[in-house]
Amino acid sequence: MEEADSPSGVDRLPQRDVLMGSSSFCPRLEPPTGSRDKWNKKMDFLLSVIGFAVDLGNVWRFPYICYQNGGGAFLIPYALMAVFGGIPLFYMELALGQYHHMGVIPIWKHICPIFKGIGYAVCIIDLYVAFYYNTIIAWALYYFYSSMDSSLPWTHCHNPWNTPNCTNYFDDSNVTWSDFSHSPAEEFYMRRVLEIEKSGGLQDPGGIRWQLLLCLFLIFTTVYFSLWKGVKTSGKVVWITAIFPYLVLFILLIRGATLPGAWKGIIFYLQPNWEKLLSISVWVDAAAQIFFSLGPGFGVLLALSSYNQINNNCFRDALVTSMVNCLSSFLSGFVIFTVLGYMAEMRDIEVEEVAKDKGPSLLFITYPEAIANMVGSTFFSIVFFLMMITLGLDSTFGGLEAVITALIDEYPQTLTQRRELLVLGLVAVCFLGSLATLTQGGAYVIKLLEEFGANCSILAVVFLEAIAVSWFYGIQQFCHDVKVMLGFSPGLFWRICWVAISPAFLAFIIISSLLDQSPLVLFNYHYPDWSISIGHLIGASSCVCIPIYMVYKLIWTPGSLKQRLEVCLRPEKKPSQGQPPDSIHLHPGP
Repeated sequence: MEEADSPSGVDRLPQRDVLMGSSSFCPRLEPPTGSRDKWNKKMDFLLSVIGFAVDLGNVWRFPYICYQNGGGAFLIPYALMAVFGGIPLFYMELALGQYHHMGVIPIWKHICPIFKGIGYAVCIIDLYVAFYYNTIIAWALYYFYSSMDSSLPWTHCHNPWNTPNCTNYFDDSNVTWSDFSHSPAEEFYMRRVLEIEKSGGLQDPGGIRWQLLLCLFLIFTTVYFSLWKGVKTSGKVVWITAIFPYLVLFILLIRGATLPGAWKGIIFYLQPNWEKLLSISVWVDAAAQIFFSLGPGFGVLLALSSYNQINNNCFRDALVTSMVNCLSSFLSGFVIFTVLGYMAEMRDIEVEEVAKDKGPSLLFITYPEAIANMVGSTFFSIVFFLMMITLGLDSTFGGLEAVITALIDEYPQTLTQRRELLVLGLVAVCFLGSLATLTQGGAYVIKLLEEFGANCSILAVVFLEAIAVSWFYGIQQFCHDVKVMLGFSPGLFWRICWVAISPAFLAFIIISSLLDQSPLVLFNYHYPDWSISIGHLIGASSCVCIPIYMVYKLIWTPGSLKQRLEVCLRPEKKPSQGQPPDSIHLHPGP
């Protein structure tokens, strides 16, 4: 065992064996450490975590959710949900990964083996996300290439794809904006990038857009060469992909603040509406936003922290990176709403009318339209879409690294020396899985995968993860593990959050989401009932791994039912396959 992996005083710590608060049969496991890659620098790890957590959702979703739910008043439920829900779960995953030095599949052997299906469910969810998320990055790359011109193609209505409804109110102040008007930016996105008018919906998605296919191929090529050598290479790439977006955000903030009408957008963004705090939906939105923003449950935090030294201060890392993530969301709100105020000024309408668009529409229609009419539009368009590409790549690196680490740690003898082939195979699977999103109706597929592939299923997975760690592995045992690493045990606040508040926080979101099943609509296309059924099957396909593995584990474990349950609920005594026999030290319970 390396010296850095053996902090002084470890052997003198109390050897308490706890399972569900009991010391009946759980052996104490020392942190398993073997020949495993480590981060070259502490900043490589921090930037990787920040890069994963700060993604495209921070740029568009937080500002939209904030203004929709009371403006400045929304910051109160957002902060409370972060403190009592998001950050404790974030800290838990960093600590688990760092202590056990394992990915999301094999780690359950050392926590509670019967819950190993959680690891497989997480990997499937990560694949679903990779199927659609990288296509959005491909859109950004297409815009980036289209920006390499002295005149951006979405500045006027004289292109072959434009319709008679195209209205360019920036060029002609006498033009009246109506409900039938389409901006040049909207028609560029809908009719040039997507060609969605050639699709009849999910039942008739149309052909594949070869331009987007080429963009996606370039994206996955970049991903492959960033991940194929492990954290040694990805840790270098994130110095660009994690830092560059902040430079661009500050540039766009300064530019946006100088635009006419920018102050209207800022007031609209932050003006508090205290009555909104009485609505349960506001608290649900705050909980969902902080959870999906920080990203526990995707296996990424486990994977990234598993390459840390055992005595790394993961507690401080959790606080720093989660705060950076929250502040990034807040900063993005100013960047977005200064421009929305400018758009409202130019259209002579209320900010609320401009800000009604959310998601891709905000990133690919509203903001590009504003950029196109600024001085230096080509420069600002290039840096904006380059920022979007880097934001997306960071999250892709994290999501795929979670799957790669899980598989290599689960099958070390087979895959450790074949990482390049594994990464190539995984990238190929993701590329093929993304083909449906590259069709002319691909935006409909993306919406379906986004709605059902990750949303409710990842919430259920993290809920079970929190229960398994806090109640079955035991909060005392987990806190002991943290003390082994850091030299101090988590305080009462963290224990209460892990045992009760965070699981309740997740249950609150899940139940609220299930009760509020609003119709699925995109671009005035109402998803048919059969597509919703497919969506539910997609969501269930990951979660079903958990009960299936539980049944499998109980059937194949010898002994009576009571003996089987005891074996399935306690950490395994043997080191995981491929680890040195002396890498895990077992101490009998008192």
